[in-house]
Amino acid sequence: MRQENIHNYLRSYFVANDCAILNERPGVLSVQLTVQLDKELMNRPFYWHYLEKIGGTPRPMSLSLITNQQSEEKGEFIHFGAPRLHQIFSSTKKLASSIRLYEEIPTTPHQQLPLHPWLGLNIKVSYQCDRKKHRLLSLGLHLVSGAVVSDFHDLLLSKSLTPKIPDYTFTISPIIKPSSGLTRLEGVVDMLVSQEEHSWADEAKKRWAADQLLLDQFYDGSTEVESYHVEKEALRKQYEPVITVEIVNGGIFYLGPGVELQKNP
Repeated sequence: MRQENIHNYLRSYFVANDCAILNERPGVLSVQLTVQLDKELMNRPFYWHYLEKIGGTPRPMSLSLITNQQSEEKGEFIHFGAPRLHQIFSSTKKLASSIRLYEEIPTTPHQQLPLHPWLGLNIKVSYQCDRKKHRLLSLGLHLVSGAVVSDFHDLLLSKSLTPKIPDYTFTISPIIKPSSGLTRLEGVVDMLVSQEEHSWADEAKKRWAADQLLLDQFYDGSTEVESYHVEKEALRKQYEPVITVEIVNGGIFYLGPGVELQKNP
C-alpha cells in the first residue's frame, strides 16, 4: 500500500466520522477528533469515565499523522505495519463496515441520468511466517457487467458522494447479487495472490528447516519426548507460511456510467 494511498484512506476515515481537518498537506494530516473517535482511538477510558461522572465538558484530542517519512512536521508516522493504522482498520469495521452511497453528477430536470451499481471492498492481505507483511487491495465490481477495477477506493475519493439519491437520477438494477459479487471478488483476490512471487515463503521454510535441525540435534537421544513435540509445534507456528485475507469494509456505490471502462486488475 503506497503512502499516498494511506493518506487518502486516513482522510476519508476521519471525514466520514465528522472530524474537522485542522491541517493537510502532502504527507501530513491533522484532525480534531470527535468524542466518539477519541474514545475509539486514544485509550482514555478513565478520563471519559470521570468526565461523564461529574458531567464535565468533553475535550476530545487532536491527532497529527505523518505519511511522508521525510516530513519535518511533528506527528505520528503511519505506514502499513503501524499499530495505529490497524487500529483504524478495526474501528472502520466497527463503526461502518458497509455503506450505500450515490454519486452526485450534474443533471437537469429534462435529463435523467442512470447510476450504475458497484460493490466495493477494501481487503487486507496478510503474509505471515516469522515475519509479517500486509497489503491492502481495493476492488470494485460492476454489478451489471461483472467488470472489476482496482484502486477503487482512490476512484471513490475523486467523486462527490452522498447517502441520498440525487435529483434527476435513477439507479440501474443489479444483475449480479451482492452475495455473488462478494464470491467473485474473493476469486479475484485468490487469483492475484496466486500470481504473486512467494520467495518469502520458501525462505521461511529454509529458516524453519535449519531450526528444526538444531532442535533434532539437541534432543537426539533425549527421553523428553513431550518437550520435544512442544518445541517442534512452536517452530511450526513461528515459521509456517500463512496468507490470510480479511475484508476491512465495503459497500454498494451507485456511480455514473463509464467507470467500467477502466483497466481491470
